[in-house]
Amino acid sequence: MQSQVPGEVWVLAEQVNGRIGAAAHGLVFKGRRLADDLSTALTVLSFGQSAEGAEEMIACGADRVCLVDDPDPVSHDGEIYARALVDLVRRHQPAILLASASLANSAFIPRVAAALETGLSANCTALEIDRQSKLLIQTRPALGGNVLATMECPVKRPQMATVRPYAFKKGESDRSRRGEVVRVDLEKQSAASRTALLDVINDLDQKVKLEEADIVVCGGRGLGKAENFQVIAALAEALGAGLASSRPPVDDGWIPYSHQIGQTGRTVAPRLYIACGISGAPQHLAGMQTSEVILAINNDPQAPIFEIATYGIVGDLFKVVPLLTAKFAGLRG
Repeated sequence: MQSQVPGEVWVLAEQVNGRIGAAAHGLVFKGRRLADDLSTALTVLSFGQSAEGAEEMIACGADRVCLVDDPDPVSHDGEIYARALVDLVRRHQPAILLASASLANSAFIPRVAAALETGLSANCTALEIDRQSKLLIQTRPALGGNVLATMECPVKRPQMATVRPYAFKKGESDRSRRGEVVRVDLEKQSAASRTALLDVINDLDQKVKLEEADIVVCGGRGLGKAENFQVIAALAEALGAGLASSRPPVDDGWIPYSHQIGQTGRTVAPRLYIACGISGAPQHLAGMQTSEVILAINNDPQAPIFEIATYGIVGDLFKVVPLLTAKFAGLRG
């Protein structure tokens, strides 16, 4: 990796099953806009030697994709990643370093910030460049999602932030863009780790991973009680969709937290999001408003969810949802 002009925007893109994952797309598009605001370049870094997905990163806005050698692609060792990333940052001095707030990144990105003695805003939902100061303005939920905190890092570099997965919508790829794909070898003597991955335990409560689902069916307080989640679970089954919830049912113990969508839960951006009995509080909208198509079902025509919905059905969800379930089940059959 040749030395670049200090002041670039860097985005760390995770590899999933041997290719750069879809969660990186929206973050790279945002990184491109930030780089344009600073009149600088955008570099995407990825741990792993597979180049699959690299051309897509260039089409999304990257000027350069750096594939950093991963000595242990099975366990994705955060200790090794942290040392390698610190070394690259010290050598090339980017102005901004962004990463998805995934479980793996959240385990080692704070080590990078500590080693570089710079700040880190975690789990951000908005990023902008201040026109006057040219600083990165980082926004994230605080106090249980009841307020939004805005932060900046005026002195130390790089300005670092992890971003809630799928918080930024993927734009239109430009296949005519040109960029370079380079490979970076780790220094083998520094690649030893003091930790080892023993096992991976999957969340058996979810049949479809929400972040990867093309369709998500979500229920809110309008379901009335825990047992009524079976109504929308049947629709999710018919569609092969992920089953989700807004915050109130989770708070009331109707469904596990792993299903929660919103500022204090997961962020999703499926092709189709079906909101059943959800009023549309800002806390919830922050976790799903980047969905391509939103279908809202609510018996209150004034519900805020209809303001962002692509399609809306004003009616009793206990009548509407079973009709949809029967229709989709018939089509799939």
